[in-house]
Amino acid sequence: MMAEPAASLRFVDSVERGLARLRAIHPLMPWVIAALVLAPLPWVLVNTYHVYLANFICLMILLSVGLNIVKGFCGQVTVGHVGLYAIGAYTAAVMSVNFGTPFWISLPIAVGVTLLAGMVVGIPSFRLEGAYLALVTLGLGESVRLFISATEYLGATNGFSGVPAPRIGEFRFDTYQKYYFLVMPVMLLGVFFSFQILRSRLGRAFMAVREDPVAAAASGVNVRRHKMIAFMISAAYAGFAGALYAHMIPGYLNPRNFTVIEMVTLLLMVVLGGLGHIWGGIIGAIVVTIVYDITKDYYHYSLLMFGMVIVLTVLFMPKGIGGIIDRFIATRRFIAIRERQAEAARDEAD
Repeated sequence: MMAEPAASLRFVDSVERGLARLRAIHPLMPWVIAALVLAPLPWVLVNTYHVYLANFICLMILLSVGLNIVKGFCGQVTVGHVGLYAIGAYTAAVMSVNFGTPFWISLPIAVGVTLLAGMVVGIPSFRLEGAYLALVTLGLGESVRLFISATEYLGATNGFSGVPAPRIGEFRFDTYQKYYFLVMPVMLLGVFFSFQILRSRLGRAFMAVREDPVAAAASGVNVRRHKMIAFMISAAYAGFAGALYAHMIPGYLNPRNFTVIEMVTLLLMVVLGGLGHIWGGIIGAIVVTIVYDITKDYYHYSLLMFGMVIVLTVLFMPKGIGGIIDRFIATRRFIAIRERQAEAARDEAD
């Protein structure tokens, strides 16, 4: 029974040591290696649908990383992230179809509009906390979906179609295989910047606000400003993911893609991965997206199943997968320190 945990400890420890050696060569080296490892994936997967699923997982990683910034780093309870995702997607779609702007212009416009929406979502956090803030953000997210469903200009319940695939010159990202080489680098950049934020002064201020806003304010942290920045950064991630989703073939959006079930699924990714833990959130996004795809025939029970998983995770694994990884690494380091101390004691005795 002890062999498997020991093997897991050795594996996690070897990965950590390998990453440390790569960072010692150059800080960007692990990300270059990750891109090279992920590049052959479209040719390794069995069929086109699996390539689509890989693209969708990249989008979900972007969303979960963005949600983790505001929820895991800054401790703000938001349940309206899917609404921001929808705003980014429909803004990019409208700009491309109705105004004829190319993807490379509609993308920053979509991110900008989503940033403004993130500011609106962040304002209630100045006076509300916990469940009250969750209810307000949930209402805002659902309001976006209902507004889209009732607006003919946005396709209403019939959906919005005809969004063109991105292009560079004559090259078009008009297949899932080609589109993978657009979403995968963006996903890696998003994860890279989230690590930079976490390790920066801004990230430390976020964590201070999460732990105790009163103590953070007493230490000189502008709590309102940092809450707003967290919501805006999170919204920028949602805007990127939404614009990329809108332009992925077949270029069709429907309000049913932005429901409460999608929000619960996204929350499960973050909670299962571990709040405030980036690698755990990535693993959570991969696992939950695959499980969601496998169980899509039981769509009507998805909300119940994922809700129960969230409750069980909070009860029995409160720090998520990321917490397990951290505990493995801490245990391995403790064992290594004790072994060195024992070896030094034996040397002194000799």
